[in-house]
Amino acid sequence: MTFFGLISFFSILFSANLTAQEPDVQKGKSLFNSQCAACHKLNRNLVGPALNGVSAKYEKDWLYSWIKNSQAMIKSGDPQAVAIYEEYNKVAMNAFPNLSNEDIDNILAYTDYVPPKPTPPPGAPVAQTSSSSSTNDIILILLSFVLLVLVMLLYLINKTLKSLVNQNTVFADQQNNKKGIPIWKAFAKNQFLVFCSVIFLLLSSAYYAYGYMLQVGVDQGYMPIQPIHYSHKIHSGANQIECQYCHSSAKKSKHSGIPSLNVCMNCHENIAEYNGEEDLEKGYTKEFYTNEIKKLYKAVGWDENSQSYTGDTEPVKWVRIHNLPDFVYFNHAQHVNVAGVDCKTCHGPVEEMEILYQHSSLTMGWCINCHRETNVDLKNNEYYQKIHEELSKKYGVDELTAAQMGGLECGKCHY
Repeated sequence: MTFFGLISFFSILFSANLTAQEPDVQKGKSLFNSQCAACHKLNRNLVGPALNGVSAKYEKDWLYSWIKNSQAMIKSGDPQAVAIYEEYNKVAMNAFPNLSNEDIDNILAYTDYVPPKPTPPPGAPVAQTSSSSSTNDIILILLSFVLLVLVMLLYLINKTLKSLVNQNTVFADQQNNKKGIPIWKAFAKNQFLVFCSVIFLLLSSAYYAYGYMLQVGVDQGYMPIQPIHYSHKIHSGANQIECQYCHSSAKKSKHSGIPSLNVCMNCHENIAEYNGEEDLEKGYTKEFYTNEIKKLYKAVGWDENSQSYTGDTEPVKWVRIHNLPDFVYFNHAQHVNVAGVDCKTCHGPVEEMEILYQHSSLTMGWCINCHRETNVDLKNNEYYQKIHEELSKKYGVDELTAAQMGGLECGKCHY
């Protein structure tokens, strides 16, 4: 083997060794949950001490020996081992001879891990929406055609200007040192070019103004940060809590309403810390979620130790996400209870949202298209049966859309 071959071999071997020795936080988390979590928490004492940052308090070799056989160290009179034993009511820690030094390194990497501060993604995914209306499509097609015509006119204008330059000797005559007519004067004298330019500017301005006006009041993708982080992904997704358990007024009232904190406490009187899946890369750790539960306790005045309410409460200033204009009437009960519309139709896949955002555009065109495309559900729905029988004969169809049953009348949403 050559000299350079030996260098390459040992370099690869050394790199592989370093990679193998690097602690794995995810493996450490798994080992912690299976071996340590029954007696230890990261940030508070349980049967044993809190383990966050424990590697900074003790030498690593000492930790290896302590974790593998703590009772032997206590019997040997090790001062640190005896002090821990005395402090925690002389409860001896289980021995873990099955854990290797590498396993312990992984556990320590997890207990020392400082997650990044959770931040919302740079932008919420934008839902795919249909065209606002056929009228808008026609206008956009016409504007596109006009722009195409204007491009052709610009080509003709360019040729005309070149002809004017040649005829009037715009550029200095090098031989006679004479100047021709300036190009802007030639342009100003040509009424046809001025007219075309004005039309072009007006149409361009109208096009961009029209596009801008269509976006006024459209908050699709709006994703504010709430005072208490509430994960629909955990509650509605992982735990499969029904939407109407929290938003119970959606089936009885115009508004779905903000759930009372008492609804939260129905579960969280007994759930004081989070024990579900974590996302360490984004900072959504067990500690993060548990701290959010503490915010809930502070708001309702719940004392964990006495398991009772103190009466010292604080209001939670939730930030509204879905907000229709004042001149628009929308009734949740009509859609949820009578029509049987699924919450996802308007609010999207809420069970996948860590931070809730406005999924649909909720524009007038979006609502009209829904009324045009959605058939009325008559199954076990006496509310629509009689009117459906009459209108189905009128239109000669078996199924009626919401639009055919008056869903496009102005007075339904504006009054």
